[in-house]
Amino acid sequence: MAQSRNNNDTTLDGFDSQAFLARLTQRPGVYQMRDAAGELLYIGKAKNLKKRVSSYFRATGLTVKTQALVSHIRTIDVTVTNSETEALLLEQNLIKEYRPPYNILLRDDKSYPYIFVSDKDTYPLLSFHRGAKRKKGSYFGPFPSRAAINDTLGILQKLFKIRQCDDTFFKNRSRPCLQYQIDRCSAPCVKAITEEAYQEDVRHASMFLQGKSHVIMKELADQMEVAAASLDFERAAVYRDQISSLQLIQEQQFVAGDAGDADVIACAILPGGVCVHVLYVRGGRIVGSKAVHPKVSIEDSPEQVLSAFIAQWYLGSARELPDVIICSHDLDDKACLEEALTEHRGKKVSVNYRVKGERAGWQKLALTNAEQQLSSHLASKQTMYQRFVQLQEAFNLDAIPKRLECFDISHSSGEATVASCVVFDHNGPLKKDYRHFNIEGITGGDDYAAMHQALTRRYTRIKKGEGALPDILFIDGGKGQVTQAVDVLRELQINEVQIIGVAKGTTRKAGFETLIVAETGQEVTLASDSSALHLVQHIRDEAHRFAITGHRARRGKARNQSRLEGIPGVGPKRRRELLKHFGGIQAIERASVAEIAKVSTISSALAEEIYGALHPED
Repeated sequence: MAQSRNNNDTTLDGFDSQAFLARLTQRPGVYQMRDAAGELLYIGKAKNLKKRVSSYFRATGLTVKTQALVSHIRTIDVTVTNSETEALLLEQNLIKEYRPPYNILLRDDKSYPYIFVSDKDTYPLLSFHRGAKRKKGSYFGPFPSRAAINDTLGILQKLFKIRQCDDTFFKNRSRPCLQYQIDRCSAPCVKAITEEAYQEDVRHASMFLQGKSHVIMKELADQMEVAAASLDFERAAVYRDQISSLQLIQEQQFVAGDAGDADVIACAILPGGVCVHVLYVRGGRIVGSKAVHPKVSIEDSPEQVLSAFIAQWYLGSARELPDVIICSHDLDDKACLEEALTEHRGKKVSVNYRVKGERAGWQKLALTNAEQQLSSHLASKQTMYQRFVQLQEAFNLDAIPKRLECFDISHSSGEATVASCVVFDHNGPLKKDYRHFNIEGITGGDDYAAMHQALTRRYTRIKKGEGALPDILFIDGGKGQVTQAVDVLRELQINEVQIIGVAKGTTRKAGFETLIVAETGQEVTLASDSSALHLVQHIRDEAHRFAITGHRARRGKARNQSRLEGIPGVGPKRRRELLKHFGGIQAIERASVAEIAKVSTISSALAEEIYGALHPED
């Protein structure tokens, strides 16, 4: 029988869905639901993991099958992907491998479909193909499903007006069909288009399907500029729309590609935890993944963790060793590991770090998953509660604190000053209670005055009943900033809040912070592996991130600039190249890091900066 639930009860016999969903990413990916014995129940994919998984835990509207599934869930594993397409391919690989009882199982002998273009026809057609590749021509793919191919064919037909009718229909036309009337075909059947022009459309479609979208977009951008210069704005708009539409369907398919086996291993380290994520690539496709949280010292570097992990993971075990192991970091003992692994396997094993193309995509994906898994692990309800307990012990508090707030200030040489307030409870970040404060009427760069104004506005509202007081107020700064907090709370006659400043230590490195207790003036330094310190670092870093986000937004609005302006390294020339390549700012905002890096003047590192500036909440 399904577990009964209501809006206030989201805990299912050992699985706290509310806590899990609170820390779940909104990126695309695959989720694997397991029962109490760890057995797979269901594998699904999502364009937005948080939105999709949340739908299983709503109070009403679930089918009987879904209620039965949810009643057995005890854990959910998540693998983040770069796109929904990758998630779908990975989902199908996993379903074929594990055949979970709640999934609709597809036939094992069904291969991935392709798009086929014949090279013998004067007016080639684009068509669906599955099975042996006996026909002479070009095959593009693989695609995750027939529906994915139909979507792509529909868009290509709309953009390039290439026929998709069969040869018998094509050869017996005496007048254009309905596809020509609705502007989805150029009617080569009645010679409404020249052979040369039609071949150009086929070339453009093939270039896009080959992954050469940056070339075709450049050609279209050049044609758009020519049309605009000749005042043919209607034609220029057509090219602009083509560029935007092409950008919408462009995908980086790292999940399926060239044949090859590899294990891709990435390591992420944050205060309080380590995650090693392994992607298994077989036959050029990602067929599974695993996240491991080894118990190591926080001082260990990712390189040291990976070296120790790889040795323990493969040597002396029955685990399959692939031809290649791709690491997220460059290992000092790479040669030694290769020799030991090769001897253990009896066949050459390479350990690589500097990889390109598709392998670089796998490497990036593994690191993204390691970072995501670690963030979720550290933000879990149990881990977060233990940190609150350690915080109580570290400062000899009478009770475990329930609510924390932290303030930070951000500005550029005094311009567009913004204060941030972030809130944590036992579930982690409480984002609905976050607040930005635009600071006005102070001398530019006066952080003390900015902090005083932000705290006054915040706690005046709370005194009026517009919110809850925290048990501890953290201030990102030294004694001067702490003094501002003490003065504000004294003026407002708020005496029950503990104030603690978070100042950088003499080395200014993470793990060496000095904590200033306002009540006694005592300076406390916690051990670098202290769970209490990790909690303080977490809320301080979150306040810093949120302050920068608000500052950038305010600065951009004040300057009335393009969102590209103000990004370090992106000058007028690169802005022109980006807009020319993508056709507009909205297309740039939708683009992935890999797609931005395709612009000739944009490096991978700069693409990361641009993506981060356009997606500050990611």
